[in-house]
Amino acid sequence: MGKRLTQIATRTGDAGTTGLGDGQRVDKDHLRICAMGDIDELNSEIGVLITEDIPASVASELRELFSQVQHDLFDLGAEICIPGHAVIDSARIDYLENFLDQLNEQLKPLDEFILPGGSRAAAHCHLARTVCRRAERSLVKLSHEGGVTENALRYLNRLSDLLFVMCRTVNREA
Repeated sequence: MGKRLTQIATRTGDAGTTGLGDGQRVDKDHLRICAMGDIDELNSEIGVLITEDIPASVASELRELFSQVQHDLFDLGAEICIPGHAVIDSARIDYLENFLDQLNEQLKPLDEFILPGGSRAAAHCHLARTVCRRAERSLVKLSHEGGVTENALRYLNRLSDLLFVMCRTVNREA
């Protein structure tokens, strides 16, 4: 079993710094912390999406996917928290790509841009997609300093694509 947090209010961040997984202390507005925060927000939005009324025809497989994505996002956060650490491997990206291909095969080709919305579940899926894009931008910005793996960047890029297709799938089923 992993470490248990027994004390939440440590007061070590009161001066505007926080600790990384390797023991370094950095400002709370450091690019690494911003990227971690965006990934955390994405994970939370996926959690909201799981609670939505997803059409029964796709609910089981999408909820299973969302649960796996949440675990991947925790791993990605851990990877970003420890500079030079790698957790997300190409198998995770392949998993997203395979799911993306399966869903996309069932959809008509797009003739035009679509507005975010539709069902409530699809609207939250669109919100998750836009948060994912922001997390990806934060990670790209951090990558200019180094310490970000190619797989981390690829994962978020593929996830945002998948979320877009999931929005369309949920709306079609609704």
